[in-house]
Order: sequence, then C-alpha cells, then structure tokens
Amino acid sequence: MLRILLPLALGLTLPPAAVQAQTQLATGTAAATAATPDPVAHLVGQLDLSAYKATIKGLTQFGDRRQGTARNRAALDWIEAQLRAYGCTPVERLRYDFTEPARRGPVALQPRRAAGPAAQGGGTLFGNRAAIGVNADPMAQPDERLRALNAELTPVGTSPRESVYCTKVGTTRPDEMYLVSAHMDGLGFGEAANDDGSGTALVMELARIFSAPGVSTERSIRFILWNNEETGLNGAQAYIAQRKDLQGLESPPGSGRYPEPRWLGLIQHDMLLFDHGMPVPQLDDQGRPKLDARGLPLYTAPKEQRAEADVNIEFQINSKQADASAKLAWHLRSANEFYATDYPAAVGHRMTNTDSVPFMDLIPAVSLRENERGMHIGAGWNPHWHQPTDLYSTYSDKDFLLGLNAAQTTLAGIAQLAGAKVKPQP
Repeated sequence: MLRILLPLALGLTLPPAAVQAQTQLATGTAAATAATPDPVAHLVGQLDLSAYKATIKGLTQFGDRRQGTARNRAALDWIEAQLRAYGCTPVERLRYDFTEPARRGPVALQPRRAAGPAAQGGGTLFGNRAAIGVNADPMAQPDERLRALNAELTPVGTSPRESVYCTKVGTTRPDEMYLVSAHMDGLGFGEAANDDGSGTALVMELARIFSAPGVSTERSIRFILWNNEETGLNGAQAYIAQRKDLQGLESPPGSGRYPEPRWLGLIQHDMLLFDHGMPVPQLDDQGRPKLDARGLPLYTAPKEQRAEADVNIEFQINSKQADASAKLAWHLRSANEFYATDYPAAVGHRMTNTDSVPFMDLIPAVSLRENERGMHIGAGWNPHWHQPTDLYSTYSDKDFLLGLNAAQTTLAGIAQLAGAKVKPQP
C-alpha cells in the first residue's frame, strides 16, 4: 500500500483506475481491472520507442540546429509540418528579434576543480569531476558530411528568430492551459541529438498522441518548441514579453476563443538520454590512473547507462512559485510511479539554465532531465554536452528508453491535470 499512501500523504490525487490496480496488487484480490477504463494508461500506451527514436533521428538531419542559421530555420519548418500532420492545430510561430553578441573563439574545456558552489541554484559539487566546456570549433567534428552541414555560423547582429507551437484546445476550460516545452536549437557542431533533440522529440510525440482522434482534454495544452535557449533562454523570454498580458482574454469577445489561455503550469524537457553516472578514472594498460600534466587524475564517463538511472524532475527552491512548483514536481513523480515502465523519477530543487527558469516566478514550473543540472552536468557527468559527439549514433536503446520514460511521466501527469478523455473509435 506504500505506492498509494505516499502520494496521498503529499496531497496528490491519483486516477481511480491506478488506485484500483494498486489496491488489487496489495490485497491479492481478483477483481476485474477492466471495470474502470483508464484513459491515462491508454494514452501512455500509445508511446513507442521506435517512434520516439525516429523523431530524434528526423531532427538530426538538420545538424546542430544552431540558432540564426538556415539549418535552424529548416528544422523549424520540419517541426511545423510534423505538428500539422499530427493534427495538432492551430500551429503558430512566435516571432522576435534577437541581437547576436560578437563571436567568441573556441571555449576551452574546464579541468576538474575542487568542490565549490554551483553556478546557479546553490548547492555543492561532490565526487569525481570530468572536464566540461562548449565546443565552438567546427573542425573538432571529424565527420566531413556533418562538418559541411554545420558550416554556417550564426550571423552577428540583429536578426529575426522564431519559435513554433501548437495547441490542444480544451473542451470545457479552453481559457486555462498547461505548457509542455523543450528547446529545438543546439550547439557544438554535432547533431544535438540529446541537447535537445531528446526533449523536442518528446514534446512532438505528446502533441501527436493528444491530437489523435477521440482524445479530448478539459483544459488546453500548448506544445512549445523554443528557439534561442542556448543564447540565454531568449525564446522563452520573448514569449513571456509578448503573451503574458494576453492570458485569459477572449478574442473576439463572446467567441469562446482564448488565443492565450491562463497559464496553469509549465513542464520543460532538456537533455533526457544520458544518465551513466559519476565519471570514473581513466586507466592505462597496466590499470593505473592516467594523470594530466599537473599530476591530477583524468576522469571519463562510464560507457553504459547506470542501473540507478532515473528521470530528474527539478523545481527551483528560490523561486516565488516554489511551493506550487514542488507540488507539480511531486505530481509528476507520482505519475511516473504508476505509468512509467522502466526508470523511476526523482525530485530535486535546483532547476537552472533551461527555458522553465523565466517562468518560475510567474507560474508553477519544472524541468525534466537526465541528470541534476547544477550538480551532475556541471561536474561533467555527460561528456557529450555541447560537443561534436552529441550524435544519434552515440546513444543506445537503454539511453533512448530513459527519454521515453520521461515522455511517459509527463504524458501521464499532464493527462491527469488537463482532464484527458478517450472516446473509443469505430
């Protein structure tokens, strides 16, 4: 009964079918489980590993989708076409101008350093640390085809940019909305398969499933693919600047249409595939630790997904909406408990450096990711972050399955919050 009592103790509401199923398991009763059909389980069952992988693969045809480039614009067109094909309409673009700062030279990898305060969100970095950095050198990409695809650099100066989104309009509360998001731009002169093809594909897959015939929701859901995350969360900031004051306004009056429903919460997805654990020492042929020029040990990430891999759900403890964001995080944690198939979820309180941050003082906002952003990514747990090695071919099915479990978690949680229903199709 612990699987039932813990969520209830946290003030969370579980779907009746989930409570029924867990009660039967706990008590050993043989009551028929089909007595109360569960629309959440039905929707989660529509997720498929091969479809998720195919969407990530489709995104990688545009290289790293670096902001301000033709490949970024081509990726936006492809995403929009996919959303329209799913029936997720209306599909819209958010347009804004962005001024690119002067171009910098390659950013050197930072060596392992002593434990200290994390860059944002507080906390301390513990344990083994590998080098981190942002690759800004196109020649670091050994694949000539990919190097040519990523050859165009972001133009310096002011240029128009766009994010794309589609909306599932609610049947009874179209004036209220949850936002489900990820960023589609990338860096590093690879394919940005994980950062953030993994999150973009998740949002697109949820848009596909919620747009299927017979699926309705009481509240609206907006599926947003941000641009310019890598330059400072600029796409999300532009959205807030342009649309915050339009929330809940009926247009035209009496039409029952709400171009910007009132925001109830935001769930962001940013890097979902790689949870291989703490870096381990590099060893020479004799099994001795390798040392750098200063005599310090060199570390590298384990090759396999760790047995303890999980989906990290983060909120920011210092935000004005911390309490409500924590409740949203634990709701998703409960959804994972009942509907995810392979990997558990963990809740943390140091959300930082992703597109949910501009929203965190306005509405409940959380981020789903592979590792804790401030603790693990900052300590070099993912050697492919912003590197030429962020390629589709880098990741195994175990890695992709972690991303799929994040999709199961968000789909189940948002289906409950938005009041999803499924009408059987002939």
